[in-house]
Amino acid sequence: MSRHPAVLTSRVFACCLALVCVATLAHAQETRRARANFEYRLIEQQPVASGEKIEVIDFFWYGCPHCYNLQPALEDWIGRKPADVALRRVPVILRDNWAPHARIYYTLEALGELERLHQQVYHGYHVQELHMSKPDVMAQWAVRHGIDRQKWLDAYDSIGVLQKVQRAKELTWAYNVQGTPTLVVDGRYLTSSSMAGSERGMIPILDELIRMAREQRAKKQETR
Repeated sequence: MSRHPAVLTSRVFACCLALVCVATLAHAQETRRARANFEYRLIEQQPVASGEKIEVIDFFWYGCPHCYNLQPALEDWIGRKPADVALRRVPVILRDNWAPHARIYYTLEALGELERLHQQVYHGYHVQELHMSKPDVMAQWAVRHGIDRQKWLDAYDSIGVLQKVQRAKELTWAYNVQGTPTLVVDGRYLTSSSMAGSERGMIPILDELIRMAREQRAKKQETR
């Protein structure tokens, strides 16, 4: 038995309306406005090292499972980040036993190996369960990844690396970082996985904070 055309029309209309509502809700969630003291908080303005570009700082700890979980989404974002945005990373030192991980980061930086091995450090800690706070373990790890053992040890024990570790500790407190992962935009806007609700939730908040920083920079230019 065929259905009445009016009934079919009303049902089709209802389905279309439902789809529109779902799409609108999804779009609204994706482009949601970041709220102060909810998805982000303001910190005392810190110096920006990126010049004309908007600075994003990734405050991380290699031993943090939330930082590890953030990596796929963050790496995807890095691949598409706006041209007027610059990223830098700072290893967080909230406790003394976090310092060896910062030392690993700056050793890689000194050897020019950050691009190649940053993600491999996360893998070594969270997947291979290496005791990466032990210098000998990291020297062996470096050799397995194609780095000369003596070059690694020389960089690891260098004054330059130790000074950067101390600076990372100072930046942790200057930016009022209370946990990891934390992202700071233009030395002023801070968000974290706990504020965003999840690691992946940090990315749309990050995009919104970049938009806010861009507008703030434009206002400053207008008043000059």
